[in-house]
Amino acid sequence: MEDIKIHKRFRADRQCVIYEGGCLDLLRQIPDKSIQLVVTSPPYNIGKEYEKKVRLQRYLENQRKVIEECVRVLANEGSLCWQTGNYVDNGAVVPLDSVLYPFFVEHGLLLRNRVIWHFEHGLHCSKRFSGRHETIMWYTRATKNYVFNLDPVRVPQKYPGKKHFKGPKAGQYSCNPLGKNPGDVWDIPNVKSNHVEKTAHPCQFPVELIERLVLSMTNENDWVLDPYAGAGTSIIAAIRHGRRGVGAEIEHEYIQIARERIGKSINGTLKVRPMHKPKYDPKAAGNKLTKSPWKTEDAQEYLFTG
Repeated sequence: MEDIKIHKRFRADRQCVIYEGGCLDLLRQIPDKSIQLVVTSPPYNIGKEYEKKVRLQRYLENQRKVIEECVRVLANEGSLCWQTGNYVDNGAVVPLDSVLYPFFVEHGLLLRNRVIWHFEHGLHCSKRFSGRHETIMWYTRATKNYVFNLDPVRVPQKYPGKKHFKGPKAGQYSCNPLGKNPGDVWDIPNVKSNHVEKTAHPCQFPVELIERLVLSMTNENDWVLDPYAGAGTSIIAAIRHGRRGVGAEIEHEYIQIARERIGKSINGTLKVRPMHKPKYDPKAAGNKLTKSPWKTEDAQEYLFTG
């Protein structure tokens, strides 16, 4: 893998491209139906440092243009995964997966799954429940022949020793020895301050989240496109598994981060959280911060006497 070069413009004979500029400019370089997997998390129009908040209708119009181009480059057997959260205006929550849904359907795409990505860390709300999930909308063209490889992304069985108790298979193991389908609720840690993959990007994909999509929806040497590449995670997930990756990013700082991370991934020095690694359990690890200070006698006296 060390002979892979990081290019600045798309060409079909290349393996890795990170384009500095707008995603529509990159998409115009890509031929029709040449991308097996489009996977991205667009800006949510909530005023993050890398975006300018605009009226919702204008935001949706911009998204519509990008989606149209992504559908154009999507292969006949390909998949398109659009990972979104919520747009919030004056306390009112607008689920972006719902308002964007018609833009995909109007191009004849079928929604195969709404995958819930659940995580533990994020902003703490005081006037509503804190958001701890985002949604991955998985679309394909209207075909039965879309690529879906379940075996590489199976997860450990809950009861691997379970057997059939009746019928012709009585006494035989009932579970797939490779594991079970991971379902449509994925509990994967998001990239916050203590995460091994953390960079300066404020909304960074964890590699294992994209690896699950790459392994299940592409084959070796296929193209994976991220029109909002950010810190380059989608390209990294593609390269790590013998696919080709291309993405666009408009912020120069993030381009530099992405190029550095991709380079480290190519030479094998990038630190990533492995797939299927159990989540950190602070109680099991003996973390002293899990002991409530409010349950001691001194604390009780302080709480109730002021």
